[in-house]
Amino acid sequence: MQVPSVGRIMVELQKGVTALHRAGMQSPLGPVLRRVGGQEFLVLHTTGRRSGTPRSTPLSFTQDGEAFVVIASNGGARRHPDWYLNLQAAHDATVEVRGERIPVRAATATGDDRDRLWRRAARSYPGYVAYQLRTGRQIPVVRLSPRG
Repeated sequence: MQVPSVGRIMVELQKGVTALHRAGMQSPLGPVLRRVGGQEFLVLHTTGRRSGTPRSTPLSFTQDGEAFVVIASNGGARRHPDWYLNLQAAHDATVEVRGERIPVRAATATGDDRDRLWRRAARSYPGYVAYQLRTGRQIPVVRLSPRG
């Protein structure tokens, strides 16, 4: 019998927690679960890049003007989260935030803009700094701008 790696166990645990959080946010408890531990959450709706299946992922966010900013940390894993890869394949998505569904267009922030948004997100949730130290990849910062 092959024993799963610690990394594989962490990925599966994170997927389970995400599924539980998503179910909770879509239940009658949703309004309560939109803000947890001082962080506000949205639900990002994407389309699976290979399956074409609708996907929903709860994510903490900060705001930059009207745009929602999310961090593709994947808990510091070596690979980008699936939702980020889905956005790379199709930049249009929808977010559910504060009880409203908003069509958005995703763009990965770069340069000074990325650094500014990263600092803001890290102030909101200091765990992002630990995630960055845990991985060799630069964690993407994604701006979700409302579409006209």
